[in-house]
Amino acid sequence: MNKTEFTKKLASRLSVSVKEAQRFMNVYEETLGEVVLDEGYMVCQGFGTYTLWQQTERMGRNPKTGVNVLIPARNSIKFKPGKELLEMLNRQKKVKW
Repeated sequence: MNKTEFTKKLASRLSVSVKEAQRFMNVYEETLGEVVLDEGYMVCQGFGTYTLWQQTERMGRNPKTGVNVLIPARNSIKFKPGKELLEMLNRQKKVKW
């Protein structure tokens, strides 16, 4: 599912317009990014924890040319699901891959 499909589903569940749901999603994403950058983490009780993760500079290889390149340090984010989210995911029907 992509963001557009998710936003439509969210709008339906909240009984709001798709435009309002899109605005909510955009504000949520922007605010989440700001909080994690400022505080280093954000906890959504029962859902999970978003944590700022600083990747170090490292050597990589261009897959096309095989040339070694330096990959600069950057910020990233990790998500650890909460207990309630894990319980909900594991009581659903098993998906066959």
